[in-house]
Amino acid sequence: MNEQQSITILRGGKQVLAFSLVLCFLALSGSSVAADGSIRVAVFGGSGTGGSSEKLVRAFGKSSAERYAIERISAEEIVAGKLAEFDVLVHPGGSGSKQGHALGEQGRAEVRDFVRKGGGFLGVCAGAYLATNDYSWSLNLIDAKVVDRQHWARGTGEVELQLSEAAAAFFGVENPKAEIFYAQGPLLGRREWDDPGVPDYESLAIYSGEIAKKGAPKGVMKGTSAAVRCEYGDGRVFCFGPHPELTKGLEHWIPTVVDWLANDS
Repeated sequence: MNEQQSITILRGGKQVLAFSLVLCFLALSGSSVAADGSIRVAVFGGSGTGGSSEKLVRAFGKSSAERYAIERISAEEIVAGKLAEFDVLVHPGGSGSKQGHALGEQGRAEVRDFVRKGGGFLGVCAGAYLATNDYSWSLNLIDAKVVDRQHWARGTGEVELQLSEAAAAFFGVENPKAEIFYAQGPLLGRREWDDPGVPDYESLAIYSGEIAKKGAPKGVMKGTSAAVRCEYGDGRVFCFGPHPELTKGLEHWIPTVVDWLANDS
C-alpha cells in the first residue's frame, strides 16, 4: 500500500479503515476464506492419478459449488507456484510412486512449503503412500512407515475399521466401527526410529479386519492405521489408506476432512 492509498482509506472513515485492516490480516494469516467465502481445493491431476479421483471430487456433493472451489492441478503448475492460490491440496488414489516422480524434487519441496506455511494436505490411498517418509519419492509429511511393503498389492474389497473416540466425534458417528472400501492402500505404522524433522501422527482409525489376497500373509493388516492426521508447520495433514469416497455412506468424510484441513472446523 502506498502513501496515496493510505490517505484515501483514511478519508473514507473508520469503517473503511477497519475493513482494510481485516483484509490485511486475512492475507497475512493465510486464511482459508476466499473472496467468495469458498474453500479453495486443488486436486492433483498429473501422472499417477486413477479413476477414483473423479468420485473423490463428486464426494463434495451438491454443496461443492457454493462451499468449495475445486480445480485440477498439474505437477508443472505446482512447480510454478500455483499452490499459493489454494487452501488444500488433495492427492487421490492411483500410484503414489508415479505421483511422487511426476512432482520431482522441486515439486515435492513446493508441496512441503505449501503445508508448512498453513496449507492442508489430504492423501487418499496413493496419496497416503506419498505422504509418508518411507520412499525416495515421498513427501515426508508424516513420520510413518508402510507395513509389509512387499505385499502392497494385497487385494481389494470391504474391510472393517475401528475408529478412535476422537475420530467418532470428528466424523459425527455413534458406532466406532465402519466398513470401508480398500484398494491396496498403505498399512501405516509408526517408525522404529523417530525422525525429528517429520511430525508424528495421530491414529484415528485402525483396521480391525483384513484383506490378505495375492499371497499376502494373514495377521499383518489388523491393528495398522487406516486414517491418520498431524500438524506440519502451520498446516495440517490427513491421510486415508482406504477409500471413503468409494464407500456408500462415507463419501461425506472427504469434505469433513477438507474443512478441518482448511482450518474451517
